[in-house]
Amino acid sequence: MPAKPATRIGRLFARLRGEGRKGFIGYITAGDPSLERTPALVDSLVKGGVDLIELGVPFSDPIADGPVIQRASERALGAGASLRKVLGIAAEIRRRQPETPLLLFTYLNPVLRYGLEPLARDAAAAGIDGLLLTDLSVEEAAPVVDVMWRHNIDTVFLAAPTSTEQRLHKIAKYSSGFVYLISRTGVTGERDSLSSQAGALAQAMRRVTDMPLAVGFGISRPEHVAAVAGFADAVVVGSAFVRTIEKGGALEAELESLARELSGGLSA
Repeated sequence: MPAKPATRIGRLFARLRGEGRKGFIGYITAGDPSLERTPALVDSLVKGGVDLIELGVPFSDPIADGPVIQRASERALGAGASLRKVLGIAAEIRRRQPETPLLLFTYLNPVLRYGLEPLARDAAAAGIDGLLLTDLSVEEAAPVVDVMWRHNIDTVFLAAPTSTEQRLHKIAKYSSGFVYLISRTGVTGERDSLSSQAGALAQAMRRVTDMPLAVGFGISRPEHVAAVAGFADAVVVGSAFVRTIEKGGALEAELESLARELSGGLSA
């Protein structure tokens, strides 16, 4: 197995530790509402305080995603989005945002169709720092991790409240950059309250790794962000941003405003 990558993701978390603050990760579906507009929407999130961008690849069967992100995938696919075109969007984002880490969020099917080696090569050339394959079992991760690490691309895996200690050890072994903790079982989507399972999962994960921990799924309010910041290294918000895009209007201004509001929870 190659050495773990050294990317903008690792540099970000090192900087956050040095500054004594927590990270803010924002998800956006590439190509929603259009391929051309996505880089400007990312700019708005960064202006609003987002430290790392999860760039979602639209997929026709997004089993880990709730209805908000499912609809975003449908709109993006209707606009002509594909994995290859998302890499083109990533290259433009990288030109505009030289230091903001980019995590490609996708499913195994598009990656296998594209090819592991070609994807790793093209993603690295586009400025992608990491890959999160939501439906890749950690038990089958070794070949994917080997290819990605050889191209200096982090691999981020999901840990759930139902994950056994044995599985947490495997997640720690194959993850680089950070570990993504799912705050609750089920699919993505906004919730009224934060799951009580998230803190316990973070404690369990800290017993097996010293990597940064980010918590997502269901986080949509400043008080959620503040609660997660109490026990994790970063907070992930997705559906709240995607729903804002779905509503239409002055998207850039609204996304920046929402990001600023939510990021305020990090210092609450």
